[in-house]
Amino acid sequence: MVDKMPLTARAIVIEGHQASESGYDFLCNSNNKVNNAFTIEKFKAIVPENVEKELQRLKIRWNYPWQGAQQDLKTGLKKSAYPTTNPLARIACALSHYKLWKACYVIGKPILIMEHDAFFTQRLQPFYSILDDKRFDIIGLNAPLGNTRRAQIFLERRDHGDWDDQLKRQITDIDVVPVPTIDNFDVPQGLAGNSAYIIKPNGAKNLLLAVQENGLWPNDAIMCKQLIPRMGVTKGSFTDTQKIASTTT
Repeated sequence: MVDKMPLTARAIVIEGHQASESGYDFLCNSNNKVNNAFTIEKFKAIVPENVEKELQRLKIRWNYPWQGAQQDLKTGLKKSAYPTTNPLARIACALSHYKLWKACYVIGKPILIMEHDAFFTQRLQPFYSILDDKRFDIIGLNAPLGNTRRAQIFLERRDHGDWDDQLKRQITDIDVVPVPTIDNFDVPQGLAGNSAYIIKPNGAKNLLLAVQENGLWPNDAIMCKQLIPRMGVTKGSFTDTQKIASTTT
């Protein structure tokens, strides 16, 4: 059983950016409103002007297309370009997540990673039940609708998968189920958006290795079930997004 200490929670915030800072305030207010037993601290986001320096310092490279789609021969996955007006902002976002994965691995404890536009819709309690679930190293908390592609399929397969017969017990919101399959194998598939997820040290290790081997992709693309094992989502949704203007698109 995990040590009964407050959950380490970090929100990626662009320092001095009005929308990002106000989004973080809204997130913290929602955290207090649902009476979660932890606080959310700011993590200073990587900004576009520091991308090249950070890539060099971390000794990683960006390896994802900006237009069209490419079949990646090493992984067998199709890498499809994201709508992006500022490519450096897209890389900066991925680097911010990457640095938190690295921090998780270094400290050897789970971290709840959030983006500034996330907010809580219900209390994450008891979060120790999630942390103690040995089947999963990365666990998404987000509502699918409005936050991921093929959201209705994701929701239906999350809630009515064949895991029911395997667990042989009543499923509650806090239970974790495998990330559902919503597309062909060659399409990266993962969490319902990467704005709120718990990552454990072993999940962080697998992500760091994936980036070293394949290069850095958008964080929600490299964090896919085809490359990263032991990924799950909570049966219930604990977070959603504020639908504020994106800082990457």
